[in-house]
Amino acid sequence: MLKIHCAALLAMLSAGCGAPESRQSAPNAPLGSASLPAMAAAPYRIDSTRSELRILVYRAGPMAMLGHNHVIANRALGGWVRYAGRVAEASFALTVPDAGFVVDDDAMRREEGADFAEETPQDAKSGTLHNMQSAALLDAAQFPEITVRSVAITGAAGEFTATVAVSVAGHESRLDVPFTVDTSPGRVTASGELWVRQSALGLTPFSVMMGALRVQDDIRVKFRFAAATF
Repeated sequence: MLKIHCAALLAMLSAGCGAPESRQSAPNAPLGSASLPAMAAAPYRIDSTRSELRILVYRAGPMAMLGHNHVIANRALGGWVRYAGRVAEASFALTVPDAGFVVDDDAMRREEGADFAEETPQDAKSGTLHNMQSAALLDAAQFPEITVRSVAITGAAGEFTATVAVSVAGHESRLDVPFTVDTSPGRVTASGELWVRQSALGLTPFSVMMGALRVQDDIRVKFRFAAATF
């Protein structure tokens, strides 16, 4: 993630760079699989060809010029949505496979503007991805996916907020996520963006040289989740 090849992490929903000093224990039971449950309302499956999770990670500290900002994305998304015409009564579960993350796609960096204009060397990209999936961060060998499930949905007139439970490397957190919805026959799409603190996900942002070079705790999360009937 950094020019000195530090570890990076994101997840949700999120993540950051570097190994946490210790993981907080999960306050709730594991979420388990986001496989499709039995349901009465119209079932939808996540369409990975039209969905994307994108996370923007920023360098910080007095020596931030030694690091890089990063665009980390995942389009290999899965899961289901239960929706029968009323968004506030909908529910969903998403899976974000650790193996699906892509670091610093050139086109995505251009889309994100001046903060990501600097070119990132290929060895920094591959090193960041390797470290993200290590036991110290996403622990992909033991927890091959991040899971997100809805707890409640509130709002009206196109502006909604989902309270979600997010499980990253065995740690579960709850977040409030603003989103908008577009619907058409057989399809529903939710999109939005928010800032998330890595520490709120049980992660410790990377820091070296007594904090002179570190990864910002706040990360920016953008998403588009499209689901279609089957």
